[in-house]
Amino acid sequence: MAAFHHSNPTDRDIRRVLQKLLIMLSLGIICVSLFYFLAGCCESDIRENSISQRPASEFLLSGWYHDRNGTLYKDVVMVQNEDGYPVAGERSTITPVLETNNSVKDLMATRRLPQALIIGVKKGGTRALLEFLRLHPDIRALGSEPHFFDRHYARGLDWYRSMMPRALDGQVVMEKTPRYFVTVETPGRVHSMSHDVKLIIVVRDPVTRAISDYTQIISKTPHIPTFETLAFKNRTNGEIDSLWSPLWIGLYAQHLERWLAWFPRAQIHLVSGEGLISDPAGELGKVQDFLGLQRIVTDKHFYFNKTKGFPCLKKPEGSSKPHCLGKTKGRTHASIDPEVIQRLREFYRPHNQRFYQMTGQNFGWQ
Repeated sequence: MAAFHHSNPTDRDIRRVLQKLLIMLSLGIICVSLFYFLAGCCESDIRENSISQRPASEFLLSGWYHDRNGTLYKDVVMVQNEDGYPVAGERSTITPVLETNNSVKDLMATRRLPQALIIGVKKGGTRALLEFLRLHPDIRALGSEPHFFDRHYARGLDWYRSMMPRALDGQVVMEKTPRYFVTVETPGRVHSMSHDVKLIIVVRDPVTRAISDYTQIISKTPHIPTFETLAFKNRTNGEIDSLWSPLWIGLYAQHLERWLAWFPRAQIHLVSGEGLISDPAGELGKVQDFLGLQRIVTDKHFYFNKTKGFPCLKKPEGSSKPHCLGKTKGRTHASIDPEVIQRLREFYRPHNQRFYQMTGQNFGWQ
């Protein structure tokens, strides 16, 4: 009996074995949980990075992307950070977005400061230009207006960089904030960020632009005085109130002069707001040249919506219908007294002529 008793494990030995098994099981569970956690993080990061668009070699002649190697079209909604500001990766509903397979290129996408800025002007066509440009696979653009150089400069360049979409080498990162063009401090601040940044300005007949600006204002605050009242310091003698914002913005030469004090003319490209409506592909071609990109966005991407009086984008693959810009684009302007319009044209004529001389371009405004 004694020999039989010593040949079996003691209770202490059994407990030790059970403890070891329990420890090994716990470690196994932890390792498996950690593996799935890391896999989930990688997948989320890759999906975010996959918003980076394909290179031109994968772009069809029609201008829309391949459904290739499992690549699918996907809409991505805008997200906000803890401060309520939209963060990089948000896309508009009119731009085709790709969700790609995991790849080295996707993992190499990073956030960096913009190489190009659409700096103005308000109600000139900046939103249309940005959305049209975002069709290009080598452009990564923030859809919202960060207002960094005019309102949030104290947040610093690191905050500004964090707002930008992830991009691959060779892709142009850009954003648009029309208020930059008329803000006094902005040119110097932009120059401090980059001496080589490319600047794009969309300009439009200043009288038409002012009426469009006013139309937007009354859509939000309908009980303000009439355009005719606000446009004059003294209606009797016809003295224009050039400090009223809708009119002041249209003094393009005055604003451009500040930018030319910091940047050479060759770094500034002017887009005709009228041309963006009548010949969007032509204007987009010149912008692509200015950015050093292949002309991929062409007339194949556009059709003219007669109801809105504005160009719209042809439907991408996977979409059931074409897509126009929002309801505020192409809306009917407020009705303005023709005599007031004529007085404003006379007021702007010398300013426009000076602007033509400064830029070497005649936009043909009346």
